[in-house]
Amino acid sequence: MEFIDYYQTLGVAKTATQEEIKKAYRKLARKYHPDLNPNNSDAEKKFKQINEANEVLSHPENRKKYDQYGKDWMHAEQFEKARQQQSSSGTAYQGGGGGGSYYSYSGEDADFSDFFNDLFGSRAGGRTRQQTKFRGQDYRATVKIRLSDAFRTNKQTFTVNGKNIRVTVPAGIENGQEIKISGYGAPGVNGGPNGDLYIIFEIENDTVFTRKGNDLYKTEPIDLYVAALGGEELVDTMDGKVKIKVKPETQNGTKMRIKGKGFPIYKKDGEFGDLYITYSIQIPTNLSEKEKSLFSELKNLSK
Repeated sequence: MEFIDYYQTLGVAKTATQEEIKKAYRKLARKYHPDLNPNNSDAEKKFKQINEANEVLSHPENRKKYDQYGKDWMHAEQFEKARQQQSSSGTAYQGGGGGGSYYSYSGEDADFSDFFNDLFGSRAGGRTRQQTKFRGQDYRATVKIRLSDAFRTNKQTFTVNGKNIRVTVPAGIENGQEIKISGYGAPGVNGGPNGDLYIIFEIENDTVFTRKGNDLYKTEPIDLYVAALGGEELVDTMDGKVKIKVKPETQNGTKMRIKGKGFPIYKKDGEFGDLYITYSIQIPTNLSEKEKSLFSELKNLSK
């Protein structure tokens, strides 16, 4: 496997901060994005490379493994486990043609790919040749969706590591929630299974509603006359309009609940949270002389 310098790919130093890595990635991603470079195979290849580099360097744990193990960073845990299982003297047995021999390694100078081949590619005496299968590394990616899209189950296409993945997003998914897509992580080694892809959702509010769990909140303006005398109002919900009754003498800031008109509950078909309305009474403006006179009369009556 050819070594790829991810720092060089993103054009940053090995001492770069996470913020510097994020900034460099965003700049290059915009420059080489397939939408801005249609039918450009070089740009597409570059876009995949910078996504791969960002996937490693933007995650502190992955970056630590990469800095220590280079091209074999994805198998760091397997390497450490295998090394611990060997003799505490720091040598690993390597099957030979005759009486056998030993292969010495050190943490700093070893070529880890050679170590894997020697350790798992053969057995004592050359009688059996067997390769150990390793599961591929899991990937994690953060994607952004709109609150209005999270209200209904829908299919969306995301670009992860340069690959377009079409995902069914269940209604009611929450900010920060993650879903697993099996087999979309790094390839396995020696025929081992692929890793998994974990997608973490970052939900952006594009509505007038505030979401808290499965409930929604909004401020609803009503005019002074309806608040004073009572009446009916049409209220917008995320699933159309509903008619509500306003009690006479409703005060500004009064709250009411509309049952079942909140956000869908994740993976519970037909179940919803509630919608909470806070009334905001609108004072009329540009009053005519007649209206001012009537308000003055009401004022006097109230005394």
